Amino acid sequence: MSDTSAVEAASWLDQVRWDERGLVPVIAQEAATGDVLMFAWMDREALQKTAELGRAVYFSRSRGRLWFKGEESGHVQTVHEIRLDCDADVVLLRVTQQGHEPGIACHTGRHSCFYSVLRDGQWQAVDPVLKDPASIYN
Repeated sequence: MSDTSAVEAASWLDQVRWDERGLVPVIAQEAATGDVLMFAWMDREALQKTAELGRAVYFSRSRGRLWFKGEESGHVQTVHEIRLDCDADVVLLRVTQQGHEPGIACHTGRHSCFYSVLRDGQWQAVDPVLKDPASIYN
């Protein structure tokens, strides 16, 4: 990265309001349908790599490292647009969900992580499992 590119990267990344852990919440939205696919976190490096690669890179809090979406499952998110909300503390990615089984974003084998609806005081799964997660992850 040239000195000019480094300054440009620093300026847009500096405008994000990172939390006390250096993270920002991220929503992945399917570009074609508007469906909300998932929620995750990014640190500064993940957001910069996402912008550079055009591929979703998150920060896994459980693993304590960068998580290239699809690195295990093959369910990669191609990023078309990165948006920042009015408070500069939430990022929205407009993506195309790709992979061996296109359209699966959730580790449960569903299209979206938001598959449960509150009905009569109980959470009910309303979206089908498209592929058994045991066959997706080793």
